[in-house]
Amino acid sequence: MRRREFLALLGCAATWPLGAGAERASRPFIIGTLHPYSPPDPWLAGLRQGLRDLGYVEGKNITIEERWAEGSDERLDRLAKELIDGKTDILVVMMGPALRAATRHTTTVPIVMAVSGDGRRAPGVASLARPGGNVTGLTLMSPDLAGLRLSMLREAVPAARRVAVLYNSSEGITQTEMLATEVAARSLGVALQPVEVHSAEALGGAFADASAGGADALITFAHAFAFFHRQQISELAARYRLPAMYGWREYPDAGGLMAYGPNVASTLSRSATFIDRIIKGGNPGDMPIEQPTKFELVVNLKAAKALGLTVPESFLLRADEVIE
Repeated sequence: MRRREFLALLGCAATWPLGAGAERASRPFIIGTLHPYSPPDPWLAGLRQGLRDLGYVEGKNITIEERWAEGSDERLDRLAKELIDGKTDILVVMMGPALRAATRHTTTVPIVMAVSGDGRRAPGVASLARPGGNVTGLTLMSPDLAGLRLSMLREAVPAARRVAVLYNSSEGITQTEMLATEVAARSLGVALQPVEVHSAEALGGAFADASAGGADALITFAHAFAFFHRQQISELAARYRLPAMYGWREYPDAGGLMAYGPNVASTLSRSATFIDRIIKGGNPGDMPIEQPTKFELVVNLKAAKALGLTVPESFLLRADEVIE
């Protein structure tokens, strides 16, 4: 009997039987990583370091197979199937599009969410405390932070009365995050200007529309599209003189003004513990999905100076890091 068929028959078992069998002892565990966009990924090093810290050595007891979809949904789906139909033991998914592609093709291969905007609404997940299926990992709580990010943007840029929201509606939790942002906007007396974009080629036009619509500032959701195009987005925000709040520190590192959210590099390192537990026989359905416990505010003063923006001292004192 093939190993995958064997796993399917044991769907209700108390443990996930990855560690048993002669086949398992004869080769390293194969860990597949599935990415929606293009290399390099600044977070993947965190996953590798986390595995090294737990005693795993590539080429000895694990093999990591990377797959990159280059921004193509069709390619992402094909790569997910390729990994699942192969001998992949554990699939690590980077962001929501990769998770959705993977869960379309398997309910048996263990899936670890290394980066997920909202694990509560992930396909195949019953609850954070007890996922119940083949998916576990970490959630970045994106919808929960949407309103706070808008509030911080307004604090840093008090004159902002109209804020453009750059988003890609094809990303799974966009509607939930937009609703949270709208609630915060009403309480802050801010008008939102939704700006939808689906490709890197359309970003220039999207910023032109935001500027023509009278936007005073910009916010992007912490999703895959904006992250992988963060350099271009940061440059366009500077060109159109739009102070912007982003979801992760990699944006200010790329020249963006500011970001608030969890440190995703450390999250990737933490995801290695889920892989370790599964390798040792744990059932992903019994492993609670973890939420981040530490968040960071990063401000890029060079970007502020280029915008002619004076960030309030009280705001800078709250920052975990200020890029001079």
